[in-house]
Amino acid sequence: MRKLVVLSFISLDGIMQAPGGPDEDTSDGFKFGGWTVPYFDDFSSNVMLQQLGHPFDLLLGRKTYDIFSNYWPLQTDPNNPIATALNKATKYVVSNSPLKLQWEKTVQLKGDIVEELKKLKQSTGPELQVHGSGNFIQTLLKYDLVDELWLKIFPLTLGSGKRLFENGTMPAAFKLSESSVSPKGVIVANYVRSGKVETGSF
Repeated sequence: MRKLVVLSFISLDGIMQAPGGPDEDTSDGFKFGGWTVPYFDDFSSNVMLQQLGHPFDLLLGRKTYDIFSNYWPLQTDPNNPIATALNKATKYVVSNSPLKLQWEKTVQLKGDIVEELKKLKQSTGPELQVHGSGNFIQTLLKYDLVDELWLKIFPLTLGSGKRLFENGTMPAAFKLSESSVSPKGVIVANYVRSGKVETGSF
């Protein structure tokens, strides 16, 4: 069974929208695109290199695929390890509308998406990494398809925007498997799915 990992940059108030650039996603009037950039340093870069430094395939929502496929295929410098890793991976894109397969090794998933995702997880291959894809992540959480959350929590609040845990989240327990803090205060926290929510009383 293939592990499904959600990698997400989030603010303290849970916003994940448009972390990488001003024009990445301005829907609903979002004005803070590129909010992670001032916090990136060698520490953060090394974390990303580590997380992308082993075999994986990409599982993406349509909007993130369109953003990625307009940029990463053009990054052909063999000394750019992130571009190399992303371009090498098979890209599974969830969309029931026509899709221009403009990125090498792209596979469209359509129809009964939940069933297609369950089949994909049962197939043979490397782990499935989900980047961006805020709307699509809601489906993954609702149907309890996420095995791990690799979060980078940034020391700011944004007030409004697309949230990682927006709606439809299945109650679930997670266990912290790894954590660290960057010199600029970014918390890197990896969580592994660990059963049902337990309750008690003081």
